[in-house]
Amino acid sequence: MAVPLAVLASGSGTNMQALLDHEDEGAAYRIEVLITDRSCVAEERARAKGRALYRIDFDAGEETGQDCPGARVLAHLERHGAAGILLAGFLKLLPAAVCRAYRHRILNIHPAPLPAFGGKGMYGHHVHEAVLRSGATLSGPTIHFVNERYDEGRILAQWPVPVLPGDNADMLAARVLEVEHLLFPAAADALARALQDGWPGRAGARPVFLWPGVGTPNDGASIRQAITDAFGGDG
Repeated sequence: MAVPLAVLASGSGTNMQALLDHEDEGAAYRIEVLITDRSCVAEERARAKGRALYRIDFDAGEETGQDCPGARVLAHLERHGAAGILLAGFLKLLPAAVCRAYRHRILNIHPAPLPAFGGKGMYGHHVHEAVLRSGATLSGPTIHFVNERYDEGRILAQWPVPVLPGDNADMLAARVLEVEHLLFPAAADALARALQDGWPGRAGARPVFLWPGVGTPNDGASIRQAITDAFGGDG
């Protein structure tokens, strides 16, 4: 049975769409609810799939009380039975109450290697511009567990993407995004399988990241080859 998950997003929702598309391929999860902090394209993607949708002002109220952002998020998650949370381009710091309630059950996708290119204000093109300024020859998405601080949780998966001569932030962002759309559904599957196995309470249960397609008839070979052809390296 698919594990119910929630997504929090703030923007175009392309990773949200990748997660939804993967459900049709036999995902271990099902996205039950989307929570946003602003009007965004991610909301349209949720509506198109008939998923529950809520918008919360994360700048309003205090961190205590029934109407604070954290309490409202938790109420929506409980209403839809969400066992875990995926942050897909969510630009706010997740309320501490949510981090505590879902400890070890929240994943975020960051568009560059961590810890080198993380922290407050490091999102979107700010990240890719920082990579280019640094002179790094590799970038690529990082999927990590979420705690009360920006981009500091334990890393679950990364994939290197080359920084090419002449790259600008748009070019690098587009190359990284292609990989994000493969890695995030695979990471969501890893979390869902672990939750099915009793994570985080049961000893020995833990999220195990598998390359996209592992366990299918192709065993991920076609996806691995596609990324190798496009970006180089060996997954």
